[in-house]
Amino acid sequence: MITITQNAAERIRQSATESGMESPVLRVAAKPAADGTLEFGMGFDQERPGDTTVKLDGIVVVVAEPSREYVEGTRIDFVEMEPGDFRFIFAPAGEAGEP
Repeated sequence: MITITQNAAERIRQSATESGMESPVLRVAAKPAADGTLEFGMGFDQERPGDTTVKLDGIVVVVAEPSREYVEGTRIDFVEMEPGDFRFIFAPAGEAGEP
């Protein structure tokens, strides 16, 4: 379904620790934008009935039914866009040199 790079997993765990969370649940969502691209979002949340749940690199990731088809095969990474400007990016598996 989704993959998370080591850089992204480390940053997510760090954010959870900074927020005082012992067992964080990361919700990932996506929806089509008006221009045909996908808009992604993520944040700490709780598991809800109907969610798809996977554990990746020690992180519980949940996806609601409406987002499931859009996040299938997505890879979440945490990269330096410009010096000092780090961001999470969402890409189809296989982009940016990842298998």
